[in-house]
Parts: sequence; C-alpha cells; structure tokens
Amino acid sequence: MRLIAFFIKRLALVTALAIAFAGAAYGQGQGAGGAEGGQAGEAPAKLKIMTIERKPFAMVMNGKLVGFSVDLWDAMAQELGLAYDFEVATQFSDMLGRVEVQEADAAIANITITSAREQKMDFTQPIFDSGIQVLVRDEDGPAGLVGALFNWEMLGLIVLAGIILFIIANLMWFFERREQPYFQYPYKEGIWRSFWWALNVIVNGGFEERVPQTRRGRAFAVFLVIASLFLVSAFVAKITASLTVSELKAQIQSYRDLFNRRVGTTVGSTSASFLDFHSVPYRHFEKMDDVFKALEDGQLDAIVHDAPVLRYYANTSGRGQVRLVGSVLRPEKYGIALQAGSPYRERIDRILLKMREDGRYDEIYRRWFGRNP
Repeated sequence: MRLIAFFIKRLALVTALAIAFAGAAYGQGQGAGGAEGGQAGEAPAKLKIMTIERKPFAMVMNGKLVGFSVDLWDAMAQELGLAYDFEVATQFSDMLGRVEVQEADAAIANITITSAREQKMDFTQPIFDSGIQVLVRDEDGPAGLVGALFNWEMLGLIVLAGIILFIIANLMWFFERREQPYFQYPYKEGIWRSFWWALNVIVNGGFEERVPQTRRGRAFAVFLVIASLFLVSAFVAKITASLTVSELKAQIQSYRDLFNRRVGTTVGSTSASFLDFHSVPYRHFEKMDDVFKALEDGQLDAIVHDAPVLRYYANTSGRGQVRLVGSVLRPEKYGIALQAGSPYRERIDRILLKMREDGRYDEIYRRWFGRNP
C-alpha cells in the first residue's frame, strides 16, 4: 500500500510539472500572437488608386494630377482616414486589369458600370450619370460652306479643269488661227482669247458666234459640246455631294446615322462595344488626344464617346471647331472599381451618400463642369 501511495504521489508531481510547463509555453505563444496582432493593428499601407487621363476626370496640370475624379476621391479618403497614392495608367484596359488581378486597390475615372466588369470586380454606387454621344466638326454657316467647297480635293479638281481648258485652247488656236478671225492673233494674245472661247463652250454647252471654220476645228468643237455635258454634270455633282455631306454631319440622331461615315473612338471603351453591337464600322485609338486630332485633321467625320469627355473638349480646346450633335445614344453610369470582395465598398458607399446630402459632391461637380448635376 505504501508503495502504491508513493507512485501516486510521484505521478501527481509529474502531472503538475507538465501542466506548469504547458501553461508557460501557452503564455509565450499568446505573447507572440499578441505581438503579431499589434503589428496587424498598425496603420495600413497606402492604398494604390488607378486612374487614366480623361479630361476633366483626371489630367496633369502644372505637374499635378487634378480633375473631378481626383477631387472626389481625395474628399472621400479624408473622410475615411485612408492614405493613398495615385497611379496613372496609359491604357484603360490596364487600369481595370490592375484592379482585377488585385495589384491595385481601386480605380476611379470615367469607368462605366457594366455587367461584364461587375463579374470581375466590385463597383461602388454610381458617382456620375453619363452617356454615349457624338462629336463632329463645326461646319455650319459661311465657314462651313467655304470648307465644303474649297477643300484640297475641290482645289485639285479646279486645277485639273484649268489644265484641260488650257490644252483645249491651244488646240483650237492651232486649228483656227488662219481661218477664224477671232483666233487670228499672235500666240500670247490668241491663247487667252481661245481659252475664253473654250470656257464659254464648256459652260454653255454650245457656240453661236465664232464658229470654227476648219474641219478639224468644227469636229473638235462638236466633241467639246458633247463632253461638256459630262464635265459640267460631274463638277456640279461633286459640289452637291460636298454640301450634302457637310449638312448630313449635323443630322446624326441615332447610331443608324453613323453608317457610311468615318467614326472613331478609343479601344476597349464602352463606346467601342456599343458600335460593335450595332455593327457600325469605326477606327479605334489608344488615346483620346489622338481621336480628337484625327477629327480636327479631317480624318474622321464623328467621334463616339462619353458625353462629359466630349462636352469638356468642345468647351475648351475644341471651342469653335467641334460640337456635340443629337441626343445621348445610350445612358451610362460611372462607378469606382474595387477589388472583388473589397472591404472598402460599403464604407465608400456611405460616404458618397453623405457627400451628396451635405452638398460636397455638388460643389466638386460644379468646379469641373460649371453646372449642377
């Protein structure tokens, strides 16, 4: 019995020591975990916010990034106590792609909320009501008429007509210089009289006076009368076509009016998707500045893109040169793109609602668009 009692006491002692050591180890583990928790509780790293130059949403002025999107995000970040850095993407797809693969926390610009994008990332509630519209060169009034009539193509036709008349004048003077008194002058004087005669035949389609006397002259004159019917008709048709095209540019009311026109937009935009859906042919560009330049240079007849971007350009750099036509082809709404499952979505939505209620959103909107939302 004494032996059994001895072993029981020893077993109790060993058990107590084991429990004591386990408690100490657990305490050290908790201390380490507490240290890690303290590190996790430190201020989070700066958020990486993507954007792209789309005036007036984001643009670089005097070496500083400014714009509606920049000011809106800055106001929200201050309210939420978030530190951040902006990064400007060169392509729209790259901006959204960085958020999709979680290399950036958010993207803010003229980003349209679509079902396809919603499958890859989260969006806040809409921050801007937008839509797709059309921009054309402003060719109304006398300046537009002059531009339609006296372009490089028309100038080339006039020069060509002058050369043809000069050749006709030389031939007629050569045929009639000895028989018809009207042409019986030295070359320097006779060629201009002959030029006037040829112009009169082409325009009027005949001749009643100064009838050629030689066979060659008469045969050539008959040929000119017949040819004048086609030459004058072609010239008038060209002028009519130029005026018609100039007028039609101002009559774009729907996507159906875009067919048979040189249309441009940016690659990967919702405008490009809209044109693809309706099978409207178009040229795509990487940058908006390139699209605007193509329109100014006459390489495009119309630009299809986001209405606020087009309106800002028409009121600033393109004032007096371009104008918006028709109504909005398709309404759209912009949102802030976030990583899928982002913990910031609900917080941003709440502050957006608050900013709309207290007037701060309207103040930022007026700052960049000159009017109330």
